[in-house]
Amino acid sequence: MKIAVVKYNAGNIRSVLCALKRLGYDATVTDDFAELASADRVIFPGVGEASTAMAYLKERGLDAFLKTLKQPFLGICLGMQLMCSFSEEHDTSCLGIFDVPVKKFVPTCGEKIPHMGWNTLQVEEDPLYTGLQDPVWCYFVHSYYVPVCSETIAKTEYAHIEFSASLRHDNFWGCQFHPEKSGDLGELILKNFLEAL
Repeated sequence: MKIAVVKYNAGNIRSVLCALKRLGYDATVTDDFAELASADRVIFPGVGEASTAMAYLKERGLDAFLKTLKQPFLGICLGMQLMCSFSEEHDTSCLGIFDVPVKKFVPTCGEKIPHMGWNTLQVEEDPLYTGLQDPVWCYFVHSYYVPVCSETIAKTEYAHIEFSASLRHDNFWGCQFHPEKSGDLGELILKNFLEAL
């Protein structure tokens, strides 16, 4: 299987590559259109800042190109947020794959931002979550969130806000949490993305 990891000037790629390696898969980190188009699976991970990442994508024409891909495509953390319509992080226009904005957490009772740590998911039926047993604990690190919407397939709560832990539109999936840092459950989610879709 050919796996492409989108190169776009964002961090956290190494941990994704290590998680794939533990599952027995290699991946190519690339921003080349031909390599991305010919991949069986595309992963769009990231830790970073929305406007800087979008500027890199736009410079290379990846903002328009990524939306045309037809194979299973998974955005992780910042990757999922960039797949949305707009981010409040520096008022950034994003890819628009998911028709929902990204909002900034506003603490209501002294909660720490960023939201960092383990949270349980309420998961809808989807091939990405096949075989998961409750409770589903996953690891989060983020200061911005995606509201629950029609494309939400998993949700959780922080700072008294229920938000999307995962999204899906056609062949595009997103995870706000980090499956590559979420232990055995996270590895099962990645394995489902690679083998069950």
